[in-house]
Amino acid sequence: MLIWINGAFGSGKTHTAFELRRRIPDAHVADPEVLGFALHRMLPRAAHGDFQDLPQWRASVVDTLQHAEAAHPGPVLVPMTLVRDDYFDEVVGGLRARGVDVRHYALTASPATLRKRLNTRVPFVPAGLHRESWAIEQIPRCVTALAQDRYATHVATDEQTTDEVVEWIAQDAGLTLVAPRLAPWRYQLRRLSVGIQHIR
Repeated sequence: MLIWINGAFGSGKTHTAFELRRRIPDAHVADPEVLGFALHRMLPRAAHGDFQDLPQWRASVVDTLQHAEAAHPGPVLVPMTLVRDDYFDEVVGGLRARGVDVRHYALTASPATLRKRLNTRVPFVPAGLHRESWAIEQIPRCVTALAQDRYATHVATDEQTTDEVVEWIAQDAGLTLVAPRLAPWRYQLRRLSVGIQHIR
C-alpha cells in the first residue's frame, strides 16, 4: 500500500514518515519534493515558482509512485503537502484510479502550533530563512483546505507526540510496528538528524 502523509508545513509529515520507516523494516520513503527540486534544477530560474504548478511534476509523481508501490514489497510512505483540490484529485485520485491502494492521512494542528514548530525546526537555521517564512505564510491556506472531508483521514497532532501519531497511523492502516520507541535522548538526536537532512 501507499501511505500519503499530508499536512500543513510544520505538521510533522517528514518526521512521521521517517519514524514509520524506522519502525517498519520493509517500509520505503518516497518524497515527491525530490522530483520538484530536480525539475527546478533543469529549468531556468524564471520558470521556478511552485513546482506543484508544473503539470510534468504532477504526472511524474503519479507515474513514479505507482511504480514504487508496485516494485516494493512493503508500504511506501509519501510525506507531501497537497492542498489544492484539483491537484489532490489529479495526483491521489490518479493513483487510486490506477489501482494503487492509497491510505491518506492529513496531520492537523492549530495555526499557533504550526508557527511554533516552524520557528523551532532546527536551532541553528538563521531566523527568517526564506523557506520557513514562506511555509509560515501558507498556514492559513493549508489549515483551511485540510479541514475538508476530502482530505480525511484527519490526525490531530496538537497534543500528540510523533510516536503517538506513528502508532495511530500504523494501527489504522493495519501495519505492524517492529522496532520500539526510541529513548527520549535518542529520539531528539534522530529528529535533529532528519531535520538537517531536509533543510532545502
